[in-house]
Amino acid sequence: MFASPRTLLLATLSLATLALYAQPSDAPSNAAIPVLSDDPVALRLDELAAMPWVKNSPLHADTAKLNVHGYPPAFIPVWSEDAYSNRLHALDGHTPFNLTYNATVRSFIDLYAVRKREMTSRMLGLADLYFPVFEEYLDKHGMPLELKYLAVVESALNPSARSRAGAVGLWQFMLPTGKMFGLNATSYVDERHDVYKSTEAACKYLKYLYGLYGNWEMALAAYNCGPGNVNKAIRRSGGAKDYWKIYDHLPRETRGYVPAFIAVNYVFAHAADHNLYPATPMFCGHQMDTVQVCYPLDLAGVARMTGSNEKELLDLNPTFKLGVVPDVDQPVTLYLPKRTAGVFVSNEDSLKYAFFRTTPPLPRPVPDPPPPTPPAPRYHTVRRGESLGVIANKYRLSVTELKRLNNLRGTTIHAGQKLKVGHTTTTVAARATTEPTQNTAQQYIYYEVQPGDTLWNIAERHPGTTVDDLRRMNTELEKDGLKPGRKIKVAVQEG
Repeated sequence: MFASPRTLLLATLSLATLALYAQPSDAPSNAAIPVLSDDPVALRLDELAAMPWVKNSPLHADTAKLNVHGYPPAFIPVWSEDAYSNRLHALDGHTPFNLTYNATVRSFIDLYAVRKREMTSRMLGLADLYFPVFEEYLDKHGMPLELKYLAVVESALNPSARSRAGAVGLWQFMLPTGKMFGLNATSYVDERHDVYKSTEAACKYLKYLYGLYGNWEMALAAYNCGPGNVNKAIRRSGGAKDYWKIYDHLPRETRGYVPAFIAVNYVFAHAADHNLYPATPMFCGHQMDTVQVCYPLDLAGVARMTGSNEKELLDLNPTFKLGVVPDVDQPVTLYLPKRTAGVFVSNEDSLKYAFFRTTPPLPRPVPDPPPPTPPAPRYHTVRRGESLGVIANKYRLSVTELKRLNNLRGTTIHAGQKLKVGHTTTTVAARATTEPTQNTAQQYIYYEVQPGDTLWNIAERHPGTTVDDLRRMNTELEKDGLKPGRKIKVAVQEG
């Protein structure tokens, strides 16, 4: 006889309550603040809530169950052309895309099913983590769910992916395009890496492109090479608006883009027919959680505090380029393993106000060096009787070079004319003016302390000021500490 779900829940909660009292009370002696364990009752409720998700997950670790053909482990099946064509024809009947089969598509099927088998297994596993997000947003926008496969073509489902051209994230946005569709990018944060925000931007961009061409294959081509290149291909093909009719006029990379998309549709639908199975990812969807934060955090410090793996947190949050959450105006999303999220939430009040004292200041991005100052042009004023040959010889130039520098067609010059003869080779150093020291009292800029302020975040709000500067200007803080309403010196008034 099986226990009812209600009995199971009560038993689980009872065990969780006992576990709460069984928690060891010894905390590390070097901990800057006491760290609370996750609430065991809430933890068990999380596990129960995830049970339907786990039960219905498409990700199975049991290869024997997925291996419906009974293939040996290293066997690579070979199928006839008719098999490929018939399978794609069957898929084509369930999608608004034109899933054509031809030699180009076959070459990409071989890429994913034969030459890149290990990568394909990883992507099949990562689909469990990312496809639910993609499908949710595509459904919200009323778009074909098969567009989820586009991220496989773009980034191999790697949110940290960066192309040689500078495209970034799961959906490979270039910086200007990302900003056009609402993705913020600064020295600390790049939202092109954010799973949810970049997926929303990709849906908007693809919908816009579909509105231009009324054809999903054309929209995919434009997503890859830009509408301008697709429009040129349309002109060169005599006005055709069919992908395969403008195929020969597209950039070489884009010619393989739609065939790769078709191949991914096929391989994900027929992975078992090619003896391909999902590789279990680091985290599945039900093992992940998110928290919203609006205060600075060091991800390495969060890992130490919650007992999680620092590299995992950095891999899960590529949006934060330097491994830190800066002081932001609006809440940002932090992706955490579910167990880490529980510990984080239990200690969030401590994190807000005490975590700053145990972490170093945020690293400042190193600015690019200023571009070198171009050398100033050097001129010669023509004197009476001088010729191009004489002037060229004086400055160790050929007559041809002298004419090119001055855009001269002939050899006629006249007295008083200025001719460019090269560039200055000496660097003029900037002169530092030494002001006489004035023995006057310094004028200060003051700041009124707010509840929850620390020296660290006050220094962050005043560029050029460090925590040591604040302590030096406000020696009384060592005795009295920071008190809301008190005014402290934060900088020296210039002038």
